[in-house]
Amino acid sequence: MSKFLLFGLLFWLTGNPFVAILVLLVIFYVLDRRFVGITPSIFKPIQRMRRLSRLKEELRMNPHHTSTKLDIARIYMEQRKYADAKELLGQVLAVMEDSADVLSELGICELKLGRPEEGERLILEAVERNPRVKYGEPYLRLGEAFAERDKEKAVGYLQRFREVNSSSCEAYYRLGQLYRQLGRDEEARGAFREAVELYRGLPKYKRRHERRWALLARFRS
Repeated sequence: MSKFLLFGLLFWLTGNPFVAILVLLVIFYVLDRRFVGITPSIFKPIQRMRRLSRLKEELRMNPHHTSTKLDIARIYMEQRKYADAKELLGQVLAVMEDSADVLSELGICELKLGRPEEGERLILEAVERNPRVKYGEPYLRLGEAFAERDKEKAVGYLQRFREVNSSSCEAYYRLGQLYRQLGRDEEARGAFREAVELYRGLPKYKRRHERRWALLARFRS
């Protein structure tokens, strides 16, 4: 009802229904970005491209700068250019041989490129070096990668992610999804409830990042 009232007010102010709808969408977008975070940022890709351009110029001036290669590779991963990221990460790993972070990122690239066994091998090696590498995110990516081909294995990895990162609503939400796919509906509902309860107990600075998953879990439960 409040949406229709707001639309009516905007229509009265603008005198044009299309302009009123556009303004309404902008308002909802701003509110979502400020308080929820379900919709993607329209500014982040632009900022990312600017930073990538600057880093490429730095790398052109200094082709052997390892940290610049790593920064570029991580941007490529954000852009889902996993083949390009993998190439750079391989060069970085040759220098930073003991880095569990780089090894796990290389493993994630392999997962995204459709090579789950190689990705799993690299990630498990990274976890062996540092059990809390990237706060457990590699376990989450393994859970995603095996969700269709081996659901029981995927559940196991998500449970391990939950053990490492006990403040992640996303872990409980994805765990609930997998339980539901396995027909374990009661456990799925329990996982969704846990995501919502966890969110309620999070400090304010953590809620912004986890709100999306808590809302999705509430809808599912």
